[in-house]
Amino acid sequence: FPTRRSSDLQIIENVSNKKHKLMISLSYGAGLRVSEAVQLCVQDVNLNELSLHIKGAKGMKDRITIFPEKIKTDLQNIIAGKNLKNFVFESERGGKLTTTTAQKVFQNALKKSGIKKPATFHSLRHSFATHLLENGVDVRYVQELLGHQNIRTTQIYTHVTNPKLKN
Repeated sequence: FPTRRSSDLQIIENVSNKKHKLMISLSYGAGLRVSEAVQLCVQDVNLNELSLHIKGAKGMKDRITIFPEKIKTDLQNIIAGKNLKNFVFESERGGKLTTTTAQKVFQNALKKSGIKKPATFHSLRHSFATHLLENGVDVRYVQELLGHQNIRTTQIYTHVTNPKLKN
């Protein structure tokens, strides 16, 4: 997580449900798409390596991404006692949360945070990439984490960061 007080952290702080807060935190901290967050299974979480195996993402591609150590304990607690095939974020009725529910959780937190800029759940993924680049992470590594086939897709994020990164 970035050290400065970002709008992402304001949004996370405005989620009261622990499971939902973890879903938003993980999506930001791992650069997940909303569909990837709701489809994440227990077997895809590697607590020791602080990594997630995202399977059948956009373009039916698999990738490995990272997550912050800061949320390891919460992640460990939510998957404790679950079957490997279970979803990390299950709905109250069993099965996975819907993407609509995840988006509503984000929109409600956005409203509560008082942030006026337009944002969507996908903005968490943009922030993940932007913050990595701002902290000097190589654009090719960010490309791998996001699962972008073309480097140009990842380079879009450099326009909002330090102009030196464009080089």
